[in-house]
Amino acid sequence: MFTFPEPDVPPLRGGPALRWGVIGPGEIANDFTAALHAATDQRVVAVGSRSPDRAAAFADRHGVPRAHTSYEDLVGDPEVDVVYVATPHVHHAEQALLAIRAGKHVLVEKPFTTSAADAVRVADAARAAGVLAMEAMWTRYLPQSAVLRACIDRGDLGEVHLALVDVGWPHDLGGLDRITDPALGGGALLDAGVYGLWFAQFATGAPVRIDATGRTSRSGVDLQSVAVLTGATGAQASVTTTMLASTDGLPTIAGTEGTVRFTEHFVFPAAFTLRRGDTVHAWRDRSGLRGRQGLVWQAVALAAWATEGRTDSPVHSLDDSITLMRTLDEVRRQVALART
Repeated sequence: MFTFPEPDVPPLRGGPALRWGVIGPGEIANDFTAALHAATDQRVVAVGSRSPDRAAAFADRHGVPRAHTSYEDLVGDPEVDVVYVATPHVHHAEQALLAIRAGKHVLVEKPFTTSAADAVRVADAARAAGVLAMEAMWTRYLPQSAVLRACIDRGDLGEVHLALVDVGWPHDLGGLDRITDPALGGGALLDAGVYGLWFAQFATGAPVRIDATGRTSRSGVDLQSVAVLTGATGAQASVTTTMLASTDGLPTIAGTEGTVRFTEHFVFPAAFTLRRGDTVHAWRDRSGLRGRQGLVWQAVALAAWATEGRTDSPVHSLDDSITLMRTLDEVRRQVALART
């Protein structure tokens, strides 16, 4: 009889608890901190922003005891064990390096950086300092990803040949903001496509060939793209990204023995089915966490591994982040060329 493996994830409560400092008190940091305090033993004890008003408002909202008005003060806070970098993409590398130089573990919002070269800089610095640096690829740390990885590894799908994934959220293109401004690392790929390209890498391995096309805005940021990635085994993945429309985010992985289909948006805590022959088996996340509440899984994982003395994530390593950034670099290059 077929049974799904149990998700190999750390407990939300009862494990090691770290003291967190947040750089960049924006929307994602607010969601992260609220979820952390509600569902785990992890605690945000400090926030850093160049805006005193924003830092103070964030601290008041979440009961954070210290608000720093410089990033240097935040990373130098002796009460902080780990720094969460939640600023616009273009600042990730330098702020991660700032935390690493201060001897702090660091969780860096996705995308890890805006180029593979910067990803290598951060990875090299973290390895030299002996601290744990992780990309906040939070979907990889959700229970569904742990179960799916175990199913693929034990051969439930047979040999994987194909993955199909789409990520799309419409965005107002009327003005310049974080997503539409090239100076801030704008574009659909860095903001949303990173999820789809990660999923392709997760399902079919690091690509050895990339073929992509798409559309760009007048300012030069990518609006929409379709990329076909070919792995070393010949397995292929099709990744569609857009900020012109909304897509369902229900990916498929197909192999010689079985097919996985998500029935809820894969980026968030979600359900999927696994069909083998004529039999369909359904798996659902039973943690009770929904939407961005799932951000907590990456935090408890980092806390457990840092306490164990690990200096790399065993499920989404620094090398995985570098490979993903190389893929993003190439897809963005090809989409930009398609404009001419």
